[in-house]
Amino acid sequence: MENNLQIINSRLNLSIVNCIMDKNGLLNESYSHLNEACTTSISTLLTNYANITLLVVIIVTSIVGNLMVWIAIYSDRRLRKLGNLFLASLALADLFVGCFVMTFELTNTLIGHWIFGQRFCDIWISSDVMCCTASILHLCAISLDRYLHIKDPLRYNHWMTRKVTIMSIACVWLISALISFVPVGLGWHKPSYSEKLTRDKEKFQCALDLTPSYAIISSMISFYLPCIFMVALYTRLYLYARKHVKNIKALIKPLYIDNSSDKRNNSDVSSHHQNHHIKDHKAAITLGVIMGVFLVCWVPFFCINIVAGFCKTCIPVGVFKFLTWLGWSNSSL
Repeated sequence: MENNLQIINSRLNLSIVNCIMDKNGLLNESYSHLNEACTTSISTLLTNYANITLLVVIIVTSIVGNLMVWIAIYSDRRLRKLGNLFLASLALADLFVGCFVMTFELTNTLIGHWIFGQRFCDIWISSDVMCCTASILHLCAISLDRYLHIKDPLRYNHWMTRKVTIMSIACVWLISALISFVPVGLGWHKPSYSEKLTRDKEKFQCALDLTPSYAIISSMISFYLPCIFMVALYTRLYLYARKHVKNIKALIKPLYIDNSSDKRNNSDVSSHHQNHHIKDHKAAITLGVIMGVFLVCWVPFFCINIVAGFCKTCIPVGVFKFLTWLGWSNSSL
């Protein structure tokens, strides 16, 4: 990180020095044009510096936040539950995104081209697809785990044994690896003309250049199907929670009808009903935030990912990179 920031600082200082030296050697009529060019150049570098700082913050937040999840689960015995194994595995996937995927992309952005070779580029792309897919599939597993726990708490421990939990996590990672390393390793993910372009260029660019078929299949498995599953599951979970609260209210209310003259009982009933409303409101907010953040971060990327598979020039490079980082930022939230 320090070397990357030193590159930006040196470029900024060099630009300022060059502008000052060029101004001293020009006539007055061309001074205004050079002054405008220098101002634009310096403002561009300052903007790039701010962008790099933001990306570094996202990376550090992702790494530190997911490490804290691991430390909390390991140090607190109350958190060592089977359901939290999904959280630990999710934190591991997000940690890989921060340490490996984001870090090498930041280096690629700073230098301007990929310096680690074609083979490592394929490994990096595979890791990107695998970790992001694993992160999304873990959210599906967590939503199903919570649904079973609330839907039927008495049978939950019978269904979600340690063996089932570990096998579920292993299946998540296996599916993520199959959708990433196998197609990329066999070269199914990129068009045939992509290799010719990379050979002609002196500075190799490592970026997602997918075929339409792979863009559709990977997006469906990595995002769209899990997204539909999660939205449907969280909707049923919320509706079930509301129904459960109404049933509790209906059972409790008759107990206090005969004692309506007692002010203390009336106060308890009012307080009890108010607590149920507060819990209902909190459940709505929690589910809304979880699904809202997830959809905001990933929906834009996977929409343009399919479009880019059919039309390479339809999506500007800057827009594609911004939406990619927006999806990655979900690992730090």
